[in-house]
Amino acid sequence: MKGERISIVRIFMYLFCILLAILSILPFFIMIVNATRSTTQIQQHAVSLVPSGYLLNNLKILTGKSFNPIRGFINSMIISAGSTACAVYFSTMTAYALVVYKWKLRQPFFTFILAVMMIPAQVVSIGFYQFMYQIHMTNNFLALILPAIAAPAMVFFMRQFMIPALPIDIINSARIDGSKEFYTFNAIVLPIMKPAIATQAIFSFVSSWNNLFLPLILLTKQEKYTMPIMVSLLKGDIYKTEYGAIYCGLTLTVLPLFIVYFLLSKYIIAGVALGGVKG
Repeated sequence: MKGERISIVRIFMYLFCILLAILSILPFFIMIVNATRSTTQIQQHAVSLVPSGYLLNNLKILTGKSFNPIRGFINSMIISAGSTACAVYFSTMTAYALVVYKWKLRQPFFTFILAVMMIPAQVVSIGFYQFMYQIHMTNNFLALILPAIAAPAMVFFMRQFMIPALPIDIINSARIDGSKEFYTFNAIVLPIMKPAIATQAIFSFVSSWNNLFLPLILLTKQEKYTMPIMVSLLKGDIYKTEYGAIYCGLTLTVLPLFIVYFLLSKYIIAGVALGGVKG
């Protein structure tokens, strides 16, 4: 009886997980299906699970606008990859300094980082734009990449992950063997932090890829536009809103996010398994 009860509970758990998976996948599936439908079909029936044959026509409309989606795709990839690399590397380095080194202002510095986390990015956007304008950094991808070095939330996450996961004895042993600090960090600490780095890389990449506000105010030249800017311009067409082309653009925008997740998800699963073994 006890074994049967456990089996029934397990079946309900599996069914619940399958239901959650379907609910998670369904919006993306509908978006991909709508990318193959015409604007008229979408206006008549917003939700459909059956693909249509207007994908090439929607791609033609998308590429027939005054901007180049391929260029937007490349621009978004440069900004997202650059900002993600800067955020992950320097946030891990900052967390390493907070955990491993003992210095007088370590706790006040960490408190300051927590305080910065409470400030919304929109509050400082006007001052940030004025600063970038004065140093002639508008229409420059570096204005969107370099600020990612300061990522307080990521520093907090890396520090919390590093405290139980990073053995200080390994660091001390490397120092005794004559290892320099940067070599120790790059060769020993970064491999140990792979699960946390993969998790934060996904969040950082998605956030940077979907960012519309800052690129919209910093990038005014058409050849510098990112994919979210181009999709927003499609939606704002004064003559006719081409919903099929919008869904096609959204599908192209989402595809890199899936690729990044599938490339990094194995490290997240490995980190969870490692945590279970330690526990």
